[in-house]
Amino acid sequence: MKRLLIENGEILNEGERYVGYLLIEGDRIVEVGRGVFAGEFLGERIDAAGKWVMPGVIDCHVHFREPGLTEKGDIASESAAAVAGGVTSVMEMPNTQPPATTIELLEQKYAIASRTSLVNYSFFLGATNRNLDQIGRIDPQRICGVKLFMGSSTGDMLVDDRSAIASLFAETPVPVVAHCEDEQTIRENSARFRASYGDSAEASIHPFVRSAEACYRSTAAAVELAARYGTRLHVAHLTTARELELFDKGPVRNKKITAEACVAHLWFSEDDYSRLGNLIKCNPAVKTAADRDALREAVVSGRIDLVATDHAPHTEAEKHRPYWSAPSGMPMIRHSLQAMLQLASRGLFTPEMVVEKMCHAPAAAFAIRDRGYLRKGYRADVAVVDPKTSERVTRENIYYKCGWSPMEGECFGSTVCMTIVNGKIVFREGQFASGIYGERLEFDR
Repeated sequence: MKRLLIENGEILNEGERYVGYLLIEGDRIVEVGRGVFAGEFLGERIDAAGKWVMPGVIDCHVHFREPGLTEKGDIASESAAAVAGGVTSVMEMPNTQPPATTIELLEQKYAIASRTSLVNYSFFLGATNRNLDQIGRIDPQRICGVKLFMGSSTGDMLVDDRSAIASLFAETPVPVVAHCEDEQTIRENSARFRASYGDSAEASIHPFVRSAEACYRSTAAAVELAARYGTRLHVAHLTTARELELFDKGPVRNKKITAEACVAHLWFSEDDYSRLGNLIKCNPAVKTAADRDALREAVVSGRIDLVATDHAPHTEAEKHRPYWSAPSGMPMIRHSLQAMLQLASRGLFTPEMVVEKMCHAPAAAFAIRDRGYLRKGYRADVAVVDPKTSERVTRENIYYKCGWSPMEGECFGSTVCMTIVNGKIVFREGQFASGIYGERLEFDR
């Protein structure tokens, strides 16, 4: 059985920071200790002096585009970018081609991931107006949740039938993850801006087309339904200060209704459209600096329970289309941890809080079995970060299949120097191991 000893590093885990060591045997953590490891050891020793040792990031909101959209990205390419950024587990969304709206289609994605994903994985089943029978077939210990689009989406995945939504909230055996934007409001806004701007529209109108009002109406409706039916609801990618009023402060554990912010909405504001245009066009839209600042404050207060990415690659050619035809979404997973640590270095958060929101809280919110913490007996999913060595984002170090990043040119003050998945070193000093793949996540429900 392979043994690893990570020693002399600063352990960041469960709100604490201390110099210590991590002993790994096979795929499990067998000891987490303070100070110097004093026992006998036969295996690989990793000197992490001057570095931070933390649980691997769990990103509960990604789009890896496979099957059907693999010109944008695939599970192999995007999981490589993930692991290079200290991410060890992902939960992927169903709006691929075909959309994963049946158990059979979902299991096809699991089969692909078992052969190609460098990180651990789970996949959401997509809700439609007509697939409640499929949702009833879900094994809650094997599938992370149901994705509900309460706003514009692809194909058959906009759920706008009130009885179907009510049945979903009443009967689902797993968390409902909701994309909340009011469809009617968006249609009305689109018609008005098309009439005013026509083909000359630019990305700066996006936060007015996908408006704050559209977000609030839909989020309020989802929260009300969840309260009525006692549903485990997770609202994805909040973008406005007003929506935050709908959520309670405090730690994620034992909450029935939780909220997510994405790194892009914590990093960018409407001021960035003039520089980046469609490259930061996403749904819901990047909004005002005041909204961004309110989201940052909500991370600290606990109204925002966890931080994800909504990693959603498109080809560069697609993003350079005119505003109305350019797709929404941006690739973000590769430098998400570094971006959050950069915000921490500015005093907005602490590094311990970043670990809480990106590692511990996703595990707690989705009841992931034996992951998300550095604990004895847990799976050995670990990120080692050098907090004093900077890294500039270039096309050579993003690893996305789409080949671009809205973060290009940013210089982060930290570097991910090693990522361990299930006790195996998958990424070290810019190099990927070959033939090592992640595992299907399991859930304690």
